[in-house]
Amino acid sequence: MSSVVISGDTSGAITLSAPAVSGTNTATLPAATGTVMVSGNMPAFSAYKSSSQSISSGTLTKITFTSEQFDTNNNFASSTFTPTVAGYYQINAMLNSIDASTSATVTAGYIYKNGVRIQDGFYMGSAGKISFGSIVYCNGTTDYIEIYAVVNAVSAGIYGAASDGQSWFNGSLVRAA
Repeated sequence: MSSVVISGDTSGAITLSAPAVSGTNTATLPAATGTVMVSGNMPAFSAYKSSSQSISSGTLTKITFTSEQFDTNNNFASSTFTPTVAGYYQINAMLNSIDASTSATVTAGYIYKNGVRIQDGFYMGSAGKISFGSIVYCNGTTDYIEIYAVVNAVSAGIYGAASDGQSWFNGSLVRAA
């Protein structure tokens, strides 16, 4: 029969020890209040565009990310990240713009939270990559994150390809609330 041993020390830390077949496993909890996170409940995802997306000049457009590399907690669907664990998330995006015209283009990418722009990324020139990111608090119930872009050119869009991840969107919990 196995047992769990709970012990403390003068620092206020509590250690839980559970015997294992090949030895002991130990988890040490800090002397702080809050939620203990382990790899099994820390949402993370990575998605990319598997095909290009046309964008009308000057039109704010939600970017679709149709392929997932991973989604550890099933929080990514329909190009939207909806985390179910409250906390602070590192959100990143990279967009590769395509400009089929010879005119210069200004491309702007945005992180949106609950339909409101919270972070910007810009590229000026003809056809280029922009990357941007931010740490964003999400409440774990109703908050959601999306990526939008604007391309100012006659004929332009956001590049995507079957496997090379030219345009991507990812995020991970960095600290529980």
